[in-house]
This record gives sequence, C-alpha cells and structure tokens, in this order.
Amino acid sequence: MARRVALVTGSNRGIGLETCRQLLALGLGVVMTGRDARAVRSALDRIGHGANAIAVPMDVTEPESIRAAFETAVSRIGPVDVLVNNAAILLHDDADVLDTPQDGFRQTFETNVFGVIEACRVFVPPMAERGYGRVVNVSSGAGQLTGMSNYAPAYAISKTALNAFTRILAATYQGQGVLANAVDPGWVRTDMGGPSAPRSVQEGADGIAWLATLPDDGPTGGFFRDKRTLPW
Repeated sequence: MARRVALVTGSNRGIGLETCRQLLALGLGVVMTGRDARAVRSALDRIGHGANAIAVPMDVTEPESIRAAFETAVSRIGPVDVLVNNAAILLHDDADVLDTPQDGFRQTFETNVFGVIEACRVFVPPMAERGYGRVVNVSSGAGQLTGMSNYAPAYAISKTALNAFTRILAATYQGQGVLANAVDPGWVRTDMGGPSAPRSVQEGADGIAWLATLPDDGPTGGFFRDKRTLPW
C-alpha cells in the first residue's frame, strides 16, 4: 500500500503538533499547517522527520490559502488522504451568552466552523474520487448538547455546529470510502486548555490518530473520546 498522507491544521503547537508526531510514528506522511509560516516551520524542525513531513502555511479563514496549501501538498508530498481539522479559537470564554459580542461569535465561527467547511470543500472531493479518505474534526465536550452549560458560549455553539457538519459530511460521502468523525480530546494541557487540565497532549491526540487511521469498515458520522462513542 502506498504511504498515506495527512494534513493537520493548527499543527504548530499543542494537540495539533502531537497529532503530527503520532501520525508520523504510524508511518504516514504529514503536512503541518498553520497561519504563521515561521511557527509551523519551527514546529517541523522540532519534529525532524525529513521528507516524511513538510510545513505549509494555511489560514483556514482564507479559501485562497486553503487552495494554495492543497496544491503545495500534492506537489511536494502527494495527494492528501487524511484531513485533521484541529485549528480552533476560544474567545470570550468568561462572558455570558448575551454578553458575548457579535464579532466574538463571528470570529469563532469563521475558524471553528466555516474554516472546517472550506477545508473539506477543497480536500474531500479528491478523496472520494480516489475511494479513500479520513476526516477528523476536533470538537469538544463543550459542544455536547447532553451536558451543555453556559461555558464559553461562542466556542460551545461552534463545536455543536461542527458536530452537525460532521454528521452531514459523513452521510454525504457514505459508501465512497470517506469516513468523517468528530472527536473530543478532553481537557488537555495546552495554551488553550491551561496548565491545570488533567490530560496530556499525548492522551488528547491518541483518539485523533486512531480516527485518522481507521480501517475501511470503521465508523463514520460518530463522536468519540478515547476511542469510545459519545452521545451528541
């Protein structure tokens, strides 16, 4: 089997960076992306996997940037088989829902939802044409309707929308070799999660790497944490 290639958004630090490490260890080629070209290049240097990984600037809020990253990835390392939508922002997490400014909702959705949709718009149809693809949308327990509270309204609502998109994407490509799932990495010690979070980045990325390398008969349209199904 030819080597599979994964593209990970927001991969210059935290869960994204650790996901790249784990996928490389599993034998995949990896395209590391982020808005800051220098930061992504520095992250690649820290991993140091030679020709198995490349750094490509990509801003998920800019469709032209996504298209350019797609073309660069294909030309330098090959067709992208796995898309890990990890890039996300958390704004106004201490504000009540009606105190969250309109622009806070708009900026959050631009990255956490619309950015994912635009990345999938570019990367997923070629996967279906080749009959193989894995899409992993990094969500959050904050987006679960079953346990939703008043925490970080813009972020939580965006992750609920991301879960809905995951379900629709999976149904759209059912039977075409593309498996799309959402994952909750848990509360992880990252810049976003903070130093008091109970989980390591290794624990958070493990479920992502699992979904990124599912067998052909693996699940699609699901929501998972630690390889176990979560209620929506």
